[in-house]
Amino acid sequence: MKILLTAVNAKYIHSNLAVYSLRSYAKASRASIEIAEFTINHQKESVLRQLYKRRADVLCFSCYIWNYEFVRKVAAEYHKLNPDVPIWVGGPEVSFEIEELFHKNPAFFGVMIGEGEATFAELTDYYCGNNEKNLSDIAGIAYRDKKNHIIQTAVREPLSMNEIPFCYEDTAEFENRIIYYESSRGCPFSCSYCLSSIDKKLRFRDTALVRQELSFFIRQKVPQVKFVDRTFNCSHAHAMTIWQFLKESDNGVTNFHFEIAADLLCQEELTLLSSLRPGLVQLEIGVQSTNPKTIQSIHRKMEFDKIASAVQQIQRAGNIHVHLDLIAGLPFEDYGRFAQSFRDVYALKPNQLQLGFLKVLKGSYLYEKREEYGILYGDEPPYEALCTKWISYGEILSIKLVEEMLEVYYNSGQYEVTMKLIDVCYPDSFGFFLALGQFYEKEGYLERSHSRMKRCEILLEFLENDGRISTELMKEALLYDLYYRENMKSRPFWAVNPSQFAKETKLLCPNGKLSHVEPFYYHFPAKEEKTIKQLPERLLEAVYVLFEYEKRDVLSHQAKTTEYTSQEIKERWKNVPKKS
Repeated sequence: MKILLTAVNAKYIHSNLAVYSLRSYAKASRASIEIAEFTINHQKESVLRQLYKRRADVLCFSCYIWNYEFVRKVAAEYHKLNPDVPIWVGGPEVSFEIEELFHKNPAFFGVMIGEGEATFAELTDYYCGNNEKNLSDIAGIAYRDKKNHIIQTAVREPLSMNEIPFCYEDTAEFENRIIYYESSRGCPFSCSYCLSSIDKKLRFRDTALVRQELSFFIRQKVPQVKFVDRTFNCSHAHAMTIWQFLKESDNGVTNFHFEIAADLLCQEELTLLSSLRPGLVQLEIGVQSTNPKTIQSIHRKMEFDKIASAVQQIQRAGNIHVHLDLIAGLPFEDYGRFAQSFRDVYALKPNQLQLGFLKVLKGSYLYEKREEYGILYGDEPPYEALCTKWISYGEILSIKLVEEMLEVYYNSGQYEVTMKLIDVCYPDSFGFFLALGQFYEKEGYLERSHSRMKRCEILLEFLENDGRISTELMKEALLYDLYYRENMKSRPFWAVNPSQFAKETKLLCPNGKLSHVEPFYYHFPAKEEKTIKQLPERLLEAVYVLFEYEKRDVLSHQAKTTEYTSQEIKERWKNVPKKS
């Protein structure tokens, strides 16, 4: 008996924790349980061909919002070829409105509803004939009977987290991919847009087990472990124990990602976090909105002042990548109020600001309130809101322009110095990104693939047309940012010929491609300066900046920079031995 667990991930770098966890829990079964992983970028014909050649007796798919359409199409074609092979699906995307799901997907034979480990293990036993159970005796499923009627069984009680076996035995198959790990299930909050709030039984894995399992990743020097706990720090003792362990066991390589509620952080946690090795931990914090009425309406508990204070304290330590989230389209937040939420969060200067859009998920509270709130949304995944009582589709489109420009010029981290200068002249951050996006749209630059150099040229074009900031200053800032990230093979059209500073290059760059020297007529803000109050003034003499690519910043991956005045360079020349 061969049972094939199939995962279709969003990207190659991702892995699917669910299928590995199901396989580990059902290990005692006599079945041969195999895993097949693909991405949504694969051709459907290729996936179908590979699944067909695996010759499974039972085929299972893990379904999420990003892969559901892909899965249902592949499953439909597979069913035509192998109508006798039962196709089971599971995951958050197929755990609600079961009758409609079966009606729309005649290829699906059964659904594993909710938490799947114990359910899958019993299904495996059923197909292997290891017990006398019928399908109707297995909790947590729905399936078709012989007359094509839909049978739904009792709700499956959630497992203790300690009963779930560790599913990573060999990290070789996860090379160059993110490893996902969970130390808790359930969520203490009741956010109305989220399915995690439905699982009210908050459960934690024993920290002794967690330490043992994390030790495995640390010994293997896995690049990144991403915790999928919905609110990792909802238990102070649990979070402190794990963070302290990571500090004591740090291998200098592995990064651990956590989703947290920043307003729950106490001073003891903040002090511990500030003591960690730079790059050991990164934090994702869901703000979603700074409008108190919106926060109340989505059943969220959040105090933005506390979030801001915690984020600023973390940033002062300079050792943790901070990622903040916003959602456009939430109740009681119109276009203007969302713009204010954007400004509030942008002012914190996180390493990344993810601007997302409301998804109307089946089973969520907002799904039930969709008519009352006037929410129109896409019929197909990801079920993104098109408009609400408070915000129009045209306004959503404007926010999407802001999102695209934010991703290119802020979240990429490739224009750090330039953006600090722009912030001085454009105090309305939302207005700046919107105006830039509208410029892209007007000039026909949207929906095209642009090189980094071309992105610089477009930004210069926009700023020259707007006239608020010196073009000369922005050219130098962009040149600085270009070399900050890489020792470029080609130079922008506005940069001077390198022959003009060949002597300085020879003096300061003994290691060639691993460093670069460039003259500038401005002192640019240091990395630790998140914001500046005024623009730098032009210098009378150039300063020479040495970019060292072997000494990159752990969080930003930018080169180490050292500034030399003309006088300092003259002094260094005096110490260079003269050739006889």
